[in-house]
Amino acid sequence: MAQVDPQQDAADEFLDSLMETSLYSMGAFFPDEHPDLVDEVIAQSESIEERGLRRYAADNEMSVEECFETLLTGLAVRYYKAVAA
Repeated sequence: MAQVDPQQDAADEFLDSLMETSLYSMGAFFPDEHPDLVDEVIAQSESIEERGLRRYAADNEMSVEECFETLLTGLAVRYYKAVAA
């Protein structure tokens, strides 16, 4: 009979719980709908993170809200990729 590893079971349970979030769902949805934009949205979100919402918005003639949505989408895709890997 196979031995049960309680630490592995706890890790699996934790990872399963991460898949039940709206951020995970958003991260899974975006690549399915826009596979050609995944790398671009991740790169943009990283630039927004580095420069800040207001500065990135001003430099790129975007609203702060639009920048926030891009940032959140990029974070969601990265979150999904990390959890699903």
